[in-house]
Amino acid sequence: MFTVKENTTLVGVSELRSGIDKILEKTNDGLVIIEKRHKPQAVLMSNKQYEDIQNILDLSEDLILGSIAHERYSNSNEEDYIDIKNLF
Repeated sequence: MFTVKENTTLVGVSELRSGIDKILEKTNDGLVIIEKRHKPQAVLMSNKQYEDIQNILDLSEDLILGSIAHERYSNSNEEDYIDIKNLF
């Protein structure tokens, strides 16, 4: 196990097999990069970090979709809409 940055640790596959508990504990401090033959293969992170990333992605998606909807609404006119009474 080798700490590259304050919050990033490199771990070889063989270390992963023998010390999973210690490695999982390291995910509370930051990212753990799993290497095989000195090449990065996977990244482990805490569930909290994962949820935070998912929340950021969800918020970003909402902002982008909101921006698209606002632009479409701004560029539309009355003829682009159908009255709900005419739908049935």
